[in-house]
Amino acid sequence: MDFALNGDQELLAQSARAFLKAEASPSLVRRLWDDPVGHCSDLNAKISEQGWAGLLVPEAHGGLGLGMLDAAVLLTELGRCLAPSPFLSSSVLATSLLSFAGSASQKRSWLPRLASGEILATVAWLEESDRLDPTGTVLRARRARDRFRLSGSKLFVLDAHIADVYLVAARTAAGLGPDGVSLFAIPRGAPGLSLTPLEGFDRTRRLFEIKFDDVVVERDQRIGREGAAWKHLQRMLDVACVAIAAECQGGAEHALEMAVDYAKAREQFGQTIGSFQAVKHMAAECFAEIEPSRALLWYAAQAQETSNKEASRAASMAKARLGEVYARTTNKAVQIHGGIGFTWEHDMHFWFKRAKANEALFGSPAFHRERVAALSGW
Repeated sequence: MDFALNGDQELLAQSARAFLKAEASPSLVRRLWDDPVGHCSDLNAKISEQGWAGLLVPEAHGGLGLGMLDAAVLLTELGRCLAPSPFLSSSVLATSLLSFAGSASQKRSWLPRLASGEILATVAWLEESDRLDPTGTVLRARRARDRFRLSGSKLFVLDAHIADVYLVAARTAAGLGPDGVSLFAIPRGAPGLSLTPLEGFDRTRRLFEIKFDDVVVERDQRIGREGAAWKHLQRMLDVACVAIAAECQGGAEHALEMAVDYAKAREQFGQTIGSFQAVKHMAAECFAEIEPSRALLWYAAQAQETSNKEASRAASMAKARLGEVYARTTNKAVQIHGGIGFTWEHDMHFWFKRAKANEALFGSPAFHRERVAALSGW
């Protein structure tokens, strides 16, 4: 079985790495860490100029028409440099959800603007319970003649402060099952809508609470059929799993490279610490976890493209595996750096914090192992 990328994908990885090395340096990450907005509009504009914002948008709607494996290749490079960009929230998650759930006219209206970078979007799904099953969606959308009124809140919404539109999951029917969950496109600044920033572990990616105080939503703002959104949210969860796993792959690779470079330069007792067996073995353990994980990532991404019946299971396996690999790799990388690895002055802590955040984002490893078991009928 050939797990290698094709020539176009290799070229995408190489060009992305060169571009991001020049445009998304650690100094940019450090500068934006304490910035109230935490976003670089210039970087996002240049990413759109590359065509990446439309990577998953069909050519008929102004995008590149590429697939999830291509997106995973790019996300691996974005994860290597912790690029402070809404690419994940807008160009992957929101774009995929619109592609899955939207009507033909809604796709014609929204996807070209997302592909060009004219607008940004994000998904508002999780609530106070932080559950990814149907019982976690309790925000009600009550019908008022030909409109809906939303009251409640959403938590952990990525990049809500810069998104132009929110794709909001809400209940249009009583109960806590999968039936009755609908999607709505709500613009930022709608009357009755307010944002509260959440203090996250990883400030390279901003999270928000969105509160809905009797927000009026017109019928044509509903995405897809009423009460039929759950299956589309599950497909988006698979995409999210693969996307985050790809970020973890790239981040783990870079963290190990940083640790090895430091070990080759740092001297103790008259020799580099990289010559010590304990340090060598820590690096070797990381390498032994990172390399086979790449094959799982590529398989999970390919399964999304082919509508493989294994798509959901492979996505959860990749998310659980890569999340833990990234966390363990950055933990060992910090140890190899010694005391300096824990300091603000050194960049290593940025990757350590992203690893911990990614491990929990859209489901912990424990959640996804349980999902794998359920999908397998165990």
